Amino acid sequence: MAHDLGRAIAPAGTPGPRPPRLYYIDNLRIALTALVVLHHTAVTYGNIPAWYYTEPAKDWTGLALDAFVVLNQAFFMGFFFMIAGYFTPASYDRKGPRPFLRDRLRRLGIPLLVFLVLIRPVTDFGGFLHLRTVFAARGDALPYWIYYLVSWDPGPLWFAEVLLAFALLYVLVRRRASRRHGLGAAAGGPTIDRPVPRPVRPRAVVLFTIGLALATYGWRVLVPNGVSVPFLGLPTPGYAVQYASFFVLGILAQRRGWPQSLSRRTGRLGFAAATVATLAYLPVLVTAKDSRAFDGHGTWQSLAAAAWESAFAVGVVLGLTVLFRERLNRQGRSAAFLSRHAFAVYVLHAPVLVALGHAFGWLHAPAVAKFAVVAVLALPLCWALAYAVRRLPRADRVL
Repeated sequence: MAHDLGRAIAPAGTPGPRPPRLYYIDNLRIALTALVVLHHTAVTYGNIPAWYYTEPAKDWTGLALDAFVVLNQAFFMGFFFMIAGYFTPASYDRKGPRPFLRDRLRRLGIPLLVFLVLIRPVTDFGGFLHLRTVFAARGDALPYWIYYLVSWDPGPLWFAEVLLAFALLYVLVRRRASRRHGLGAAAGGPTIDRPVPRPVRPRAVVLFTIGLALATYGWRVLVPNGVSVPFLGLPTPGYAVQYASFFVLGILAQRRGWPQSLSRRTGRLGFAAATVATLAYLPVLVTAKDSRAFDGHGTWQSLAAAAWESAFAVGVVLGLTVLFRERLNRQGRSAAFLSRHAFAVYVLHAPVLVALGHAFGWLHAPAVAKFAVVAVLALPLCWALAYAVRRLPRADRVL
């Protein structure tokens, strides 16, 4: 997403040595950004009412959309955090702590503010009109400013919000490490630390996956799935352990050259592990009497869910990394265009989907058919809007 968020976020022209561009990671970002758009389109027409505009499914195809959403949720935002973590050390090394934080505030804070002030009021206006009608039927009035404050939410830009927090924590850790070792203590850096290639060992992958599953299970005793943090706008705090650990994993991957050391066999084993974990989890899922048991609270079903998510996420990330590195490690003009505008698509896609939802409200069709129609239109429209917005003066410096 934006060069370093966008390389998941280094602005062009930054002084200092820059590594060769990793086209396969750029292409991964394109795929993941498209998946975000498709994910929210599926939420629009499925049975998980967690979007600004929804049409709950009235036929069985809604279950297929729900399955698509669950599979995405298990890995795709964690993968985004891993990519962001991967580019964090090099960005810090080039700039030093204060310029690094200023850059993050510009690259992440400004889009977050723009979403809250400009994009969200447009995107969520339908919710206000509906609630105002409910209030009017009771003889009450609902001023927009009250609705805006009560429903305060950064929407999809919660990702930028969390990345800002991770960036601050990273700076604090690096400055403390610099002082401890007497390196760049006056300014906290920068110190260029070249990656030291260390192949990933299968045992380490297995232990990480088990540790992630157990930590996620324990975390969800306190913060079950389905809980949200209203003001901060965190829609999936139950995945916080995955997001944080994948961000740290991205940092370690950059320092140790893990993506370059992964073998093709590792990629195939990753996909195989994700498939086996899913097949093993399905009987548990379909025979459950209460789906809420999978959300947390220390149930054995929540342990099964955490184990599946962890194995699936690790397996898919390994598989996709190797697949894109081996098969999609180059870019033509079209891919370069898509990559350049990917972060802007992430920031701007919500009003596009809501507008298309209203535009096709008249269409009576199976849920998966409406999803397909809107998805086919949404992807090119999101990139077209991103292109138009980035043509505005100075907009490309942020997006």
